[in-house]
Amino acid sequence: MATALQSISPLSMTDAVTHSKDVQPEGNDFFSILQSTIGEVNEKQKTADNALGQIATGQVKDLHQAAIAIDKAEISMKVMLEVRNKAINAYKELLKTQI
Repeated sequence: MATALQSISPLSMTDAVTHSKDVQPEGNDFFSILQSTIGEVNEKQKTADNALGQIATGQVKDLHQAAIAIDKAEISMKVMLEVRNKAINAYKELLKTQI
């Protein structure tokens, strides 16, 4: 694995990053990114709620997949809460700034 990483030149790594940025659609401002992320977290929560309902009623076909869906929803919610906390802290710091 180390030899594969050593064979990649810094120039090709930069090209890969540049090309990945070119693929992103226009209008990726903070609000649209936040809105789409909240939508994804909401969908994961709905999937987890559905999996919990199936577990409770005994209709679950694959317990392992249901547990994975629940864990994904939990992790995505924790990440979203951390982003919210960081944004609130940044806003508070801006309020403290004197002009």
